[in-house]
Amino acid sequence: MQRIPGDPLVIEEIEVAPPQAWEVRIKILCTSLCHTDFTFWKMASGPASVFPRIFGHEAVGVVESVGEHVEEVKEGDMVLPVFLPSCGKCRDCKSLKSNICSEIPLENYNGMPRDGSSRFRDSNGETLHHFLFVSSFTEYTVVDVEQVVKISPQVPADKACLLSCGVSTGIGAVWKVAEVEAGSTVAIFGLGAVGLAVAEGARLRGATKIIGVDLNPDKFELGKQFGVTDFINPITCAGQSVSEVIKEMTDGGADYCFECIGLAPLMQDAFSSSRQGWGKTVILGVEMHGSPVSINTFEILRGKSVTGSLCGGVKPKSDIPLFIQKYLHKELSLDGFITHEVNFRDINKAFDLLTRREGLRCIVWMDK
Repeated sequence: MQRIPGDPLVIEEIEVAPPQAWEVRIKILCTSLCHTDFTFWKMASGPASVFPRIFGHEAVGVVESVGEHVEEVKEGDMVLPVFLPSCGKCRDCKSLKSNICSEIPLENYNGMPRDGSSRFRDSNGETLHHFLFVSSFTEYTVVDVEQVVKISPQVPADKACLLSCGVSTGIGAVWKVAEVEAGSTVAIFGLGAVGLAVAEGARLRGATKIIGVDLNPDKFELGKQFGVTDFINPITCAGQSVSEVIKEMTDGGADYCFECIGLAPLMQDAFSSSRQGWGKTVILGVEMHGSPVSINTFEILRGKSVTGSLCGGVKPKSDIPLFIQKYLHKELSLDGFITHEVNFRDINKAFDLLTRREGLRCIVWMDK
């Protein structure tokens, strides 16, 4: 857990309450550090800065017990806890146009989604806050049943873990939001785990040119294994803007642009880099500064479009099992996303790696 913003995590004995109605208690097998955890870990002020807190929202585990009214999973099932709820009954869940459940709104980030209460107490009885409804940096956690995805036990735990957030976001953005088709040109701003998942999704869709934009030159070699065909380092553009370089490379602009960092200027660059007539820009990064995005209205009139996407448009309960099947059938590559592994007691090493911008995903094993 973390008690002071920016400080290393500390390991303490805590009490995890039994699941109440509509809840599931999960024994975590492994978890990983997403950049969102890292961002909130450093956040020292604002309504989202709440401590003490248990971080983590990308994980896989086994159901330990269930509360009343829980029927879709049982003790022993392998599951992914996910931050995005899916009741399957509301207007939004039934629609193909949205993946944002209106039955369980995305509020109460610091507790359980239905009432905001906590299921964690420290040894002194003090309340410990949740993070994004999951809190996977603990041996056991409690999650609402609408945020639990039952998966095949055939998939290795570390590969399944990746699909609970970042990788599903990138692939979903390509397949469900942009609907990239064969022969397309794609530009990706930011080659972290989400950006490279976009590349993997575009590769599988048959995109012929996949351009990666990143300040780290090492990302090109890494990106090649996910389908990146061309690389742009903004520092070495010889006086040209990134959008000018992309337009030259694509004969007028990329068909699809994806912003995967969360910076307003990059969102504007991505939009400027798309082709007039049909260019589509998908925003995946979370702009934590609250900065507005300025878009030239004449470019909108010329047929360009921009859209936001939470979790890549993925409906977790129906889409993630499909991604897992594609992995099991050797269609979807996941192995390359895992660059480091540590045991639970060394979890701060994962934060050190992200601070140094090394690797993609670090798997944190509970029992190794």
